[in-house]
Amino acid sequence: MSKKDLVVSVPDEALRRAFGDIPDGVDVIEWDMAGPAPVDAIDVVVPPYMSGTAVLAALDGVATQLVQSQSIGFDGVADALPPGHVFANAVSVHETSTAELALALILASQRGLPDFVRAAGEGTWAPARHASLADRTVLLVGYGGVGKAIEERLRGFETTVVRVASRARDGENGHVHGIDELAALLPQADIVVVGVPLGENTRHLIDDRFLSLMEDGSLLVNISRGAVADTGALLEHARRGRLRLALDVTDPEPLPDGHPLFALPNVLITPHVGGASSAMMPRMARLLHRQVKALLRGEDPENVVLRS
Repeated sequence: MSKKDLVVSVPDEALRRAFGDIPDGVDVIEWDMAGPAPVDAIDVVVPPYMSGTAVLAALDGVATQLVQSQSIGFDGVADALPPGHVFANAVSVHETSTAELALALILASQRGLPDFVRAAGEGTWAPARHASLADRTVLLVGYGGVGKAIEERLRGFETTVVRVASRARDGENGHVHGIDELAALLPQADIVVVGVPLGENTRHLIDDRFLSLMEDGSLLVNISRGAVADTGALLEHARRGRLRLALDVTDPEPLPDGHPLFALPNVLITPHVGGASSAMMPRMARLLHRQVKALLRGEDPENVVLRS
């Protein structure tokens, strides 16, 4: 390794393989951040995927130019990241897969697939008529990259899409409502998809009031973070059979074995796998290549969300 090499650490062999050809002037090493750094200076550090924020303590005393997350969300990072680091999230990596899962959850819930799977598991033929996705009003709460990707995939399903972001504005696909309009919009929706970052303003955004404003029989899809929803409120409304839930995230997470949400027939749960598809690794490798090339050119990296 030359003293002038740009040192990049990846957490595992899978990302190293996906990274492929290593540009001149770059050295790639493996570090899972479970122990001390192998060298004192690592220009780009990629923490393990879904490892939480505790591993960031390993960066204390390590000189870096960039800490490149493999996740879009960065809740808790500001409190855990030692001073002197630049942190970037993984915008461009997970939008496609998360939007796919959101559509899968919507379609499975609307067309009763969990009921059919349970019946088939019991060896039973159980035809039933369920709600379509066509002609439904879908409220997208959160209109960043994931929200836009979901809307793109909804276009072929003959739905009415209503968009909500932190502030009202006119976008290229139509009007975007402000979050302050939620109380008026929730009763109009057949399906509510929540994809907001977790922060002080969105923790327990989905509370009893939020759920009470939703129409009887409507579907809530949460693909953001578990703590965006009040689990007690979710359980209460689902137990009453008033609402249907499709959750890729929960609070706590993982949801403990035997939790009552698992037993409810109107609740569909996936174990936080929105970004966990074959599409992730190639996109993560492409983002890492772009970051490395930017640093080699002396340019600012993309997706920087905080500096400690």
